[in-house]
Amino acid sequence: MNIEYLKDNGTEIAVISSDEKLIVDTQSALDLAMTAKYETGATKIVINKSAVCEEFFILSSGVAGEILQKFINYHVKIAIYGDYSQYISKPLKDFIYESNNGNNFFFVSTKEEAIQKLTETQ
Repeated sequence: MNIEYLKDNGTEIAVISSDEKLIVDTQSALDLAMTAKYETGATKIVINKSAVCEEFFILSSGVAGEILQKFINYHVKIAIYGDYSQYISKPLKDFIYESNNGNNFFFVSTKEEAIQKLTETQ
């Protein structure tokens, strides 16, 4: 795992890259958030979709809800970038749409878009 620290318009962001799955359950997500905060001071995280387990994108598993609730509790905002075109689930598409119109979680195509979304939020 590699953590890159960015400061853009006064916003501190941890950009995390990894060849392995980093978010596989609630505890691993919380560990990742706390590691990023400890190493960079940032509570805004950018991560590639490939570092997130596929169960996260199956809403009926409950994994996404549990993880995002933890992030809310710990005041962590996250932008996950990657290709979402493979998903045909209407509930997931609706979830992504609603998340992208909120202030805490974003699902975008590129790392640059992810950084921009987190820079725009308070």
